[in-house]
Amino acid sequence: MDPVDNPFSPGAGNRPPELAGRDDIMSEAAVAIGRLSRSRFSRSQMLLGLRGVGKTVLLNEILARAAAKGIHTAKIEAPENKKFLDKLVPALRKLVIEIDKGARVKAEVNKARVALRNFASVFKVKVGEIEFGVDPEPGVADSGELETDLTDLLLITADAARAAKKGVLIAIDEVQYLSVEELGALIVALHEVSQRDLPLTVFGAGLPQLAALAGDAKSYAERLFDYPNVGPLDRIASIAALQEPVEAAGAAWEQTALTKIVKLTQGYPFFLQEYGYQAWNLSQQETIQGSIVPAVHRAATARLDRSFFKVRIDRLTPRELDYICAMAELGPGPHRSGDIAAAMGITVQAAAPVRAVLIEKGMVYSPSHGETAFTVPMFDDYVRRGVLTLKDGKVRAPAKKAKAPAKKKAKKS
Repeated sequence: MDPVDNPFSPGAGNRPPELAGRDDIMSEAAVAIGRLSRSRFSRSQMLLGLRGVGKTVLLNEILARAAAKGIHTAKIEAPENKKFLDKLVPALRKLVIEIDKGARVKAEVNKARVALRNFASVFKVKVGEIEFGVDPEPGVADSGELETDLTDLLLITADAARAAKKGVLIAIDEVQYLSVEELGALIVALHEVSQRDLPLTVFGAGLPQLAALAGDAKSYAERLFDYPNVGPLDRIASIAALQEPVEAAGAAWEQTALTKIVKLTQGYPFFLQEYGYQAWNLSQQETIQGSIVPAVHRAATARLDRSFFKVRIDRLTPRELDYICAMAELGPGPHRSGDIAAAMGITVQAAAPVRAVLIEKGMVYSPSHGETAFTVPMFDDYVRRGVLTLKDGKVRAPAKKAKAPAKKKAKKS
């Protein structure tokens, strides 16, 4: 079929033509948006999930629906190994300017501008040629204590929104990249916002370890946020994600083709979009046949390998790559730390620092104590078919899992 008419356009954060299987999350977001539109407080949320499950897509959709309701919005992607504040201050400045437009709340807006100026100065935030248009005022968001000053900043911004009878929704993607200090300060600030019933809410998204990171930063984080899990789509939603866009474009699927692709993709939204894209382009007729699925699988796998998977491998040191290869040889996971270390031929203690860096880079996470799993779905398959071959010219035999210690027999009395 004509690629120009292809309804699928897989890409990082691209909205799929059919947002299937996320009704529960969007219903909760609709409640938050409704409350903010009435200038009322709503509990913040953190979307948790692996790479490729559509967290960024959901954040973008929530932002769009909030903006359509007249809520002031800002989106920030937390940078890896850089200051989050360099992203936050310009975003808050934009919000304050928007609140000022058409609203007779000059006093509140000027307070917010003063707070922003002081905060940016104290924490040496790089904001380019940004001018705040106000003189500094001692005692406002300028203590040098991040928790205190960020709290002041968000409270004053939320006060300005309430005075204008508006709400504020801030979306933060890749929250796991915030430092412990930054995440802790954000939690403290939102806690104060909630206690004062102010109309400012944060929707965040991050890898599965984010809930534990938030809990480590502040013990009451579990009561401050909802943590919706964004996982693979079930069979019905997966079929809808493939079928409805194609039918809307005037074509159709053979049922066997749908069944095979849902199985190959395991319901992961990014993979569904890639396979749907390839199926459309490779089909010679308006009904996509099951017979072309092998060709679709080859084309989709090749493109995923070049982009979605490879970009993550390229960030690793040789030692980190050894750890990833050992995990892949053991299978999809999760795997015990002892098994991975044994596959590498080193001790658990020697492997621990490598694991810590890989968690920090967002390559792996710990679903439970002593276990490690990939943050990217089907990453073990990619490593086995590509990386291991590149390393030594052949695919290695699967690594053997470390044997559990034999239980000692109880002595007879």
